[in-house]
Amino acid sequence: MLAIIGGTGMTQLANLEITHRQVIRTPYGEPSGPLTFGRIKHHNVVFLARHGYGHTIPPHEINYRANIWALSSQKVKRIVAVASVGGIAAALKPGALAVPDQLIDYTYGRKFTFFEGGEKPVTHIDFTEPYSDKLRQRILKAAHAAQVAVSDGGIYAATQGPRLETAAEINRLERDGATMVGMTGMPEAALARELGIEYAALAVVANHAAGREPQGSAIDMAAIHAVLTGAMEQVRNVLEYVVDHDAD
Repeated sequence: MLAIIGGTGMTQLANLEITHRQVIRTPYGEPSGPLTFGRIKHHNVVFLARHGYGHTIPPHEINYRANIWALSSQKVKRIVAVASVGGIAAALKPGALAVPDQLIDYTYGRKFTFFEGGEKPVTHIDFTEPYSDKLRQRILKAAHAAQVAVSDGGIYAATQGPRLETAAEINRLERDGATMVGMTGMPEAALARELGIEYAALAVVANHAAGREPQGSAIDMAAIHAVLTGAMEQVRNVLEYVVDHDAD
C-alpha cells in the first residue's frame, strides 16, 4: 500500500475518499495524529499529516520514528513525502515542484534510528541513494501524465528549524551543493530505509531561500501561504496519477 505524508500546506487530501481513521500506538510514542485510510481512484491509500492535522507540531518536535513505524505496521510499502522547501537554485522559484535525488542532513538532537538500545546489534544501512529511484521515476511519470512541470533531481538540505535560515547559512548550503532547503527531510528518509520502505519526496518550493529574494527583501510569510495554496492543487493532481499507477 502507498502512504502519503503531507507537510506544510497539506494537512488533508481533498481527493481522498476517507473510509476510516485509526489511532496507532507505537513503541516510540505517539505519531503526529491518527492515520487516515481511504481510496483515490479506487486504490487504497493511507495519509498522515506530518505536523498534525491542526499543523501544531514544529519540525524539530515531530516524532518521526512513531510516524514511520505506524505506517510500517499497516503494511505500507511506499511513502511519497510532500514537503515545502525554500529554493536555493535559481531555477527553483516559488510554486515550482521538484523530486530531489540527494540530501544533506544538518539536523541535530532528533531521534534518528530504530537501531539503538543495548539489546539490539549495531546495524548499518546503505544510504548512498537516500530516495528510491523507482518511486522517484513513478512521481516524475505521474507529473508528466498530469501535465505538471516538475524538476528532476536536486539536493535537499535538511535543517533543524523551526526558524528559517540566515542568508549566510544559505550561502553555506549552496557551497555544499544544496539546491533546496527544508526542515523535515531527515530523519524521515533514513527511518523509512531502515524499515525497508520505498521513500521519495515531492518538494514544493514555497519561497526563495534567505538572501535569494528579489532585491534582497525579507521572506514574506503571507506570500508563502498563498504560494502553497496554489501549488497544492498541482501536487494533488500528481498524486492522483501516482496512486493510479500503484499496486495495492
